[in-house]
Amino acid sequence: MIKFKKYILVVLVGIFATPTAYAQLSELDQYNPNSIEPIARYEHLFKRRVWRVIDLKEKQNKGFFARGGEITGFILDAIKSGELADLYVNDSLTTKMSKDEFLSKLVYQEGLQIDAWQSGVEYYEGDQVRYNGTVYSAIFDEVVSVPSESPDDWEETPGVGDAILFLPRQISLLMLMEDVIFDKRRSRLYHKPQSIQLIIPGSETLDGVQLPLAVLKYKDLHALFKAHPESAIWINRYNSAENKNFADAFELRLFRASLFKFENPDDDPIVDMYKSRMEAVMASEWWEMQLMEKEHNLWEY
Repeated sequence: MIKFKKYILVVLVGIFATPTAYAQLSELDQYNPNSIEPIARYEHLFKRRVWRVIDLKEKQNKGFFARGGEITGFILDAIKSGELADLYVNDSLTTKMSKDEFLSKLVYQEGLQIDAWQSGVEYYEGDQVRYNGTVYSAIFDEVVSVPSESPDDWEETPGVGDAILFLPRQISLLMLMEDVIFDKRRSRLYHKPQSIQLIIPGSETLDGVQLPLAVLKYKDLHALFKAHPESAIWINRYNSAENKNFADAFELRLFRASLFKFENPDDDPIVDMYKSRMEAVMASEWWEMQLMEKEHNLWEY
């Protein structure tokens, strides 16, 4: 009888201690710092992390990829200007990538090595030299003058020898990592984007292999989009009065994406779980429907 009472006491202590344990969690533990309007962990009835590929060339995604207003071009400009400073190697969002490393990945074809101008050396028509960061071509033979001081002997040839970079329209794939969470208090499913990776498809690279560039925190991108309402514009092809900010377009899920991976012990993408690509494509759609069905089933709670 005494043992039974002790057992009941232990159970009761465990039950009443649970809320206290939640209360003792720090704010950092309760909320995901990478989420916008994060949901406290004690409100999670269901959570799954998924990775989706957004092909910006698809018709439904053209609003993000309008000519001259590409979301990738907008992001590249922000990185080059330094406004978007935090770049990451992968979606763990822990290992940072330098700006120079990112820009080196944008090189499609290496530039030519052009020798620096040397005093006292004779140059002949067509010879190219680099002087103070500018490339000059000799107009005549036996030229010995300083390029920047002798426009009659030298002709500026801007761009010659420079590396060829990938264009914004060639960066047409985005890898979106997000948490799918069912909030038990509000009884609905929420999508909480965590990061976006810029990817150049294999059809645009010299070796035919996809080239991942950098991973960016979605929270940083959201703030960047909101700070530039005049240029971060999702285009509505049917009604320009309904053009939206990129951030609002993501929140409203105005994009089409294919499910690439969901969190699993082996960290395998869906394509590696099936024998053929056709099976993987069908499985991706099936898993997408399973997520929708999950929300429907959880409403019963």
